[in-house]
This record gives sequence, C-alpha cells and structure tokens, in this order.
Amino acid sequence: MPIFSPGRIWVLATSTLTQLVRMKSFYFLIVFALFVVAASNLNLLYTAAQKLRVVKDTSFGAMSIFSWLFAIAATAVLIPRDLEDRTLYTILSKPVPRLEYLLGKLAGVLLTIGIALVVMQILFTGILFLREVTVLAEERQILASHPENTEADIRTQLDLIRAQGVSWQLLYALWAIFLKAAVVAALTMLVSTFASSSLFTMIVSTIIFLVGHFHKLAAGYWIQEMGDSLVTKLLVKPVLLIIPDFRVFNVVEAVVSGQPVAMSAMLTMTGLAALYVAVYSAIALYLFIDKEF
Repeated sequence: MPIFSPGRIWVLATSTLTQLVRMKSFYFLIVFALFVVAASNLNLLYTAAQKLRVVKDTSFGAMSIFSWLFAIAATAVLIPRDLEDRTLYTILSKPVPRLEYLLGKLAGVLLTIGIALVVMQILFTGILFLREVTVLAEERQILASHPENTEADIRTQLDLIRAQGVSWQLLYALWAIFLKAAVVAALTMLVSTFASSSLFTMIVSTIIFLVGHFHKLAAGYWIQEMGDSLVTKLLVKPVLLIIPDFRVFNVVEAVVSGQPVAMSAMLTMTGLAALYVAVYSAIALYLFIDKEF
C-alpha cells in the first residue's frame, strides 16, 4: 500500500465534486448566462468598443464573485458535513492519510470551480464573439457612410474595436480568477480545521479575503505614520506574511481594458498562488493531525 497515492486523492476529489453537484452548486450558471446576455444587449450611450468592454467586465465580475464565494462556502461545509454524516470516520478508518483527505477535498472544490469557470468562459466567449461581429458590422456601415473616412481610417477604427473582442488574453483573466479562488479555498480549509462551525469559517475567511485587498496599503500607511520601528514591524509584518495580497490577481482589469499582460507576470502569479496553497495546506495538515475523531 503506497504511503502517498494520487489515485486516492483523485477518488476523494471526484466524490467531493459529486457531493457539491448534489448541493445544486451549478445553478449559478443559469444566473451567469442571464447576466451575460443582458449585458450584451445593453444599448446605452456606449461606443462600439465600450459595448464589448461591458460584456467582458460583467462576465468576469460575475465569474470572480462566483469563484471566491463558492470557494469559501463549499470548503467551509465539507469537513463539518463529513463529520455530521460520519463519512470522515469511514474514510480515516481506511488506509487514507489525513494529508490525502485534505488534498482530496481541496482538489474536489477546485475541480468544481474549474469546471464551472470553463463552462462560463465558453458561454461568455461565444456571446462576446457574436456581439463583436454585430458591432463591427454596424460600425463599418456607419464609418463607410462618411465619405471623408478612407479605408485605412476604417480599418484603424475597427482594429480598436477588435482589441476589446475575443482574444487569447481572456484565458489569462480566467486563470487569474481560478488561482485567486484556489488561494481562498486553501485558506478556508485551513480555517475550517480549527473553527467551531461552518458559519465561523465563512465569516473569518470572508474577513481575511476582504482584508487581503487593502492590507498592504494600510500597512504602508501605518509604517509611514508610526515610523519603521521594531514594534511596527512586529505588528505589521506578520499580517503581510499570513494574509495574501489578493491585488496580485487583478489581471482581469488589464484584460478588460485591452492592455497586454506579460507571460512573466502570469508565471509569477502562478508561483505565488502555488506557494500560498502549499503553505496553507501544510498548516491545515498540522492542525488536522492533532484533531481526534
């Protein structure tokens, strides 16, 4: 019997996926589709490029909200539900190390989020493509109706619109959203190993998530106001190390605005997310091993 088995982790991950699907977690996809369709049909006083940007902004915003909310809510209830159903006792009574149990549960949550994000990305990309074709045709007709516009002028204007349409950069935004959700899920799993209830886990994880979006700005302000003293470092530095800086994953803003994102930035972000997940998982395992079931 192998000490560490990826196969056992995969079995736990797929069973967690099945468990989460039974919780009607994919109903959000219906809401998401309605949001994207509604955004694509908005006919406010937008330019052609702005119409496409609204579709991207609305879609990625909904995907981001779903991913981190689901990462917190789903991960927070897994261990307590297994305890309540006594599934945890059955699993741990078999030759399944606690590390594999935690990794399997985390992988199941990430698998669920990944499938949901891919489905949403396909829906969103299809709608954005159709909207792009329509907007380009309308804009070409408008530009061609003005005799002063040369073919080069028309091509330049249409290229500016295409920059807001379908591109490979959209996958960068999708990956950034997934990485952010992975860090949130690992953090929530860590909290759930010592929390007294699922509600407590959700509240603490949500607070940490919100703090992670501005704590570096606040830390800079505190250091500037209080001085770079030893006391300040002892108070501020641990917070900066423990709580992740979620602003690192704000690639979506650049993609929505049509700005190019460097591959090096994506690799750095991926490595940082992997480090956070590994550290949180290791701490969660340390706390989980000492628990008696």
